[in-house]
Amino acid sequence: MNQVEIIPVEDKKQLDTFVKIPWKIYKDNSYWVPPLISERKTFLNPKKNPFFSHATVKLFLAYKGKEPVGRIAAVIDRQYIRYYQEKVGYFGLFETLKDYSIAISLFNEVEKFLKGHGMKKILGPLNLSTNHECGLLIEGFDYPPVVMMPYNPPYYKEYIEKSGFKKAQDLCSYYVDFNHVDERVFKRVEQKAARKNLTVRKIKINDPEEIKKIREVYNDAWGKNWGFVPLTDEEFFYLAKELKKLVIPDLALVVEKDGKIVGFNLSIWDINPILKKLNGRLFPFGIFKWLYYSRKLTFVRGITLGISEQYRYILGPLLFLKLLEISKQKGFLRWEIGWVLENNVIVQNIFKKINAKLYKKYRIFVKEL
Repeated sequence: MNQVEIIPVEDKKQLDTFVKIPWKIYKDNSYWVPPLISERKTFLNPKKNPFFSHATVKLFLAYKGKEPVGRIAAVIDRQYIRYYQEKVGYFGLFETLKDYSIAISLFNEVEKFLKGHGMKKILGPLNLSTNHECGLLIEGFDYPPVVMMPYNPPYYKEYIEKSGFKKAQDLCSYYVDFNHVDERVFKRVEQKAARKNLTVRKIKINDPEEIKKIREVYNDAWGKNWGFVPLTDEEFFYLAKELKKLVIPDLALVVEKDGKIVGFNLSIWDINPILKKLNGRLFPFGIFKWLYYSRKLTFVRGITLGISEQYRYILGPLLFLKLLEISKQKGFLRWEIGWVLENNVIVQNIFKKINAKLYKKYRIFVKEL
């Protein structure tokens, strides 16, 4: 039997192999959605992704003989280390065939790399941080993933735990059909908001100054949440540019208090049904599939909600009321909302009111080095 060999990614050919390994892992899985190959290569390009300005990322491939059989990334995020004053590294982009010897070889290589750079602890999977796709799916395997959310085989959890990792935090995603939610569950919210001079309007998505103000609210709103890492200006504008392609303008809202933005919400189309048809390639003919199937999109992901701390108890319900009203008017009725930290009591209480169903769970693991 071939031994597992781990090699670092050092050229374009190896990066191409790294990006395309999931096609081998998921070839018989009907739920997995192929990413765009070009987008993944851009995301992993230090010259194009501003995350790399404060992070060191090392990619590794696993081989058995001449066959690539797994991959992993080791990440040292200096922004996280500065924010928490803790020597913590990440693992991410983890994929392996169903063979524990591959998984443990990959984890050993990442731990060796992180220890060599003075890290005392490892978190993951983070692809490449909590501001990107993160977490391991542990419940909800019989549902397809929505855009920018991970999917993985059930055996990954066993392999990660067998390698010495423990639960650090669970992330939750909820399904809701707004057609079956009554606005009266928020009957006094608008009156309370009016008394506090709180108003809701659409985001000026093309206004750089507005985006900068939203970044300030985002960093303020999420600052005390588990695992949060502040986004730099460059990162926020990079992510905003990417999300702009997917944002539903009617469902991108800000709340103002006396003209100052104190909360916001972003909702995006779930484009995964299109990505599934494209099988990783937009060109030469995928663009026509994109144009055709984009007219058939019906599922929405509520991707982020940011509320200044002093207004949290009123703005959450207010934004959900507005989303509910607009969704019914426009026919945007089927949603996934998430992820949400398992201990976010304020949002969980709102979800109870709208009969949202907890239908997927993701886990971030931790291990002392």
